[in-house]
Amino acid sequence: MRTVDQKEVEASLKRTLTALVGTKKPKHFAKRVQREPGEENEGNFITVVEFMTVSELANLMNVKAAEVIAKLMSLGVMATVNQRLDMDAISTVAMEFGFDVREEMELVSGDLETETDTLEQMEPRAPIVTIMGHVDHGKTSLLDYIRRSNVVGSESGGITQHIGAYEVKFKDGPITFIDTPGHQAFTAMRARGAQVTDIVVLVVAADDNVMPQTIEAINHARAAGVPIIVAINKMDLPAADAEAVKTQLTRHNLLVEDWGGKTIVCEISAKTGIGVDHLLEMILLQAEMMELRANPNRRATGVVLDAKLDKGRGPVINVVIESGTLHVGDCFVTGPQCGKIRAMYNDLGEKVREAKPSTPLQLVGCSGLPQAGDTFIAVKDELVAKEISQKRQRLKREHDIRKKKPVSLSEIYDRIQEGSIKSLNLVLKGDVDGSIEALAGTLQKLSTDEVKVNVIHSGVGAITESDVLLASASQAIIIGFHVRPDTRASEIASREGVEIHLYRVIYEVEEDVRKALEGLLEPEIVESVSGTVEVRELFRVPKLGVIAGCFVRTGSVKRGSNARVVRDGIVIYDGAVSSLRRFKDDAREVDAGFECGIGIENFQDLKVGDIFEIIEITKIARKLDSQVSASS
Repeated sequence: MRTVDQKEVEASLKRTLTALVGTKKPKHFAKRVQREPGEENEGNFITVVEFMTVSELANLMNVKAAEVIAKLMSLGVMATVNQRLDMDAISTVAMEFGFDVREEMELVSGDLETETDTLEQMEPRAPIVTIMGHVDHGKTSLLDYIRRSNVVGSESGGITQHIGAYEVKFKDGPITFIDTPGHQAFTAMRARGAQVTDIVVLVVAADDNVMPQTIEAINHARAAGVPIIVAINKMDLPAADAEAVKTQLTRHNLLVEDWGGKTIVCEISAKTGIGVDHLLEMILLQAEMMELRANPNRRATGVVLDAKLDKGRGPVINVVIESGTLHVGDCFVTGPQCGKIRAMYNDLGEKVREAKPSTPLQLVGCSGLPQAGDTFIAVKDELVAKEISQKRQRLKREHDIRKKKPVSLSEIYDRIQEGSIKSLNLVLKGDVDGSIEALAGTLQKLSTDEVKVNVIHSGVGAITESDVLLASASQAIIIGFHVRPDTRASEIASREGVEIHLYRVIYEVEEDVRKALEGLLEPEIVESVSGTVEVRELFRVPKLGVIAGCFVRTGSVKRGSNARVVRDGIVIYDGAVSSLRRFKDDAREVDAGFECGIGIENFQDLKVGDIFEIIEITKIARKLDSQVSASS
């Protein structure tokens, strides 16, 4: 008997199928093509970018746009030919048609070639240390003592308003510190600090408890996967209790070394300097154990900490170099912006020609203001920088367009529903991007199911004429943080009746916006029974209808009061006291123990024995705190 070869059978089947359906690739598949594990069929991959249109996706898959629209409808998404889709929608639709997707990288292929660092190229670098903790626990004071400068005095309210990065020299080597603001409003800035750091120094006051911002800082550090060194500050105070702080830290899984854990704890005083040198030694020891290294002989990469618009120098960005060496004249890309470095300044404000890994810098020469937290990458020339910048700007524009257009029915419904929500429209302007981002996030968190903060525009720089015109058209309030309106803007604001509020401390903004939102809240209606009246007789009076002869049992009754008609214990009518008389005279109010005649507005079906409950309605202004907690 002839042995059947499996491969021969498969080949025969393939020839038969080819003869039946032809050799062309089917236009689409009902299901994702099944492949053996590890097998990749290059023909079933398409390269896409987020926010491409339905038409563009259809062309890539060689199907009709109508088929893609029909597929989207079957998935519950309403779309048109020119509708832009997010990556989730693109991936789902492509999979339905039998394609896997590869997302095109933001960076142009080949422009930023991947540089692989060998062990021989790596050199030791300074640790990047982020100081975190609760507001007023002494973070900036600690850094101030270390730097022997006066950072705190220059900050509004003694609370750090902007991220500062500083390099200090101590014994064996330099340490780069990032001072993140401690106020709860700057959560986003503090989180960003944790993403660029090697070590977190968590400052906790010895005379205080572990506070919400302390816990938040612990969580940020853990999320970033960086070690924590605890600095128990204010040990010079009589109320200092380091042991109590250590006990509280254990509740958040920070067991100190003294108690058999791995968390380094240093007891310090930022005021007198007690224990500060020991803290720096522990930082260097931790850094030595981590073997922090970087290749200085390559194009530089880093992270943007902040950006602001300087009148004389244009856009100024603060960065920390993570690897490579940056030189004056280098071309770079950061976010959707690009540029060529005209000048670099160190943390002391001195001009420098080059900067190695872990160095904090202030750069001049960017085309615009990047977002705080954007990556900073040096590229080979200006042409490449501009090409990448233009591509990123296009993607950003498409992203903005996508955000403005509802795609699904649920989104359309949500937007219709939003018409019933009262909004407080705001235009935010500030001196640096980081503060604007944090401020917008803080204010939007005040929104509830009833009232909403709507930031219609935010930007860096002085308040301009266009800001005022936008606010006027949108019935918005302008908030300036560390910036002022120019003369023309002030004149137009006065003419148009646009409110401009200027602030230097962020929690004052939050408080004022909170009060404004509370003014939009519907007051709480409280009803109370201020009197009870018994119907003892009925009279029919021409032009007035049925008048009840009553006896006021408790409280009092006033003309115009709201009354409930109660019969056999059941409320049968709610209405107003339309007439009130004592004998033949009109009365404004009748107290308990007296008789009177009462007419109920638009109600004639009265009976002897009915009870009138006189209702007093009180409107109580509501606070936002309960609303925020209820909606969260």
